[in-house]
Amino acid sequence: MDSGHPVPWFPAWGVNFPRPVEDIQSVVSVFNEWRPSNRWLLTAFEVVASEVHLWTTWYALRRGEESGSMVANSPDAEFLRLISGTHQISKAFERAGLREGDVAAWIVSLPEAALGEEFGGYEIPRTSYIDMSLEADRLIEHLGGLLMPKRPVPSEQGLLRLGVKSEKSGLPLWRIEEYYMSHMALSDMR
Repeated sequence: MDSGHPVPWFPAWGVNFPRPVEDIQSVVSVFNEWRPSNRWLLTAFEVVASEVHLWTTWYALRRGEESGSMVANSPDAEFLRLISGTHQISKAFERAGLREGDVAAWIVSLPEAALGEEFGGYEIPRTSYIDMSLEADRLIEHLGGLLMPKRPVPSEQGLLRLGVKSEKSGLPLWRIEEYYMSHMALSDMR
């Protein structure tokens, strides 16, 4: 990653599966057996829009952890809930979890960095991706997958998977990303 880029890479790695997922429970079981902690998760490939989307979702997770206001009982489930834009854990797994036929996913690691005391006083840790890459490589190997050489990009298919209804198609990427961010912000609306 270019050190001059305004937002560092989030610790997320795209993984291509050797064939479409047939047995979700089997993939999740292997992942859960080998992941270092519940701060690691698998999410559907399409539901991640960008580095900003990931860092913003992570920031909301950390705020919830620090204030004791998480809906889910674990950081992995809470992250899925937030990125899914829902207050319901089961709906989060339905939207952002693996499905039969998926050919790719994101392996996500959730840093435990402290947020800081004042507004604007937080600096995103720039080495999070590199620091956790060895563990991600191991997980990819255990899943029998291949690392994808790309970073998240917003897509209309991802919005549909998340349940975002848009009346327009062919939107520019920045507008699609806005939809992702707005949808994530709705996760705590009751």
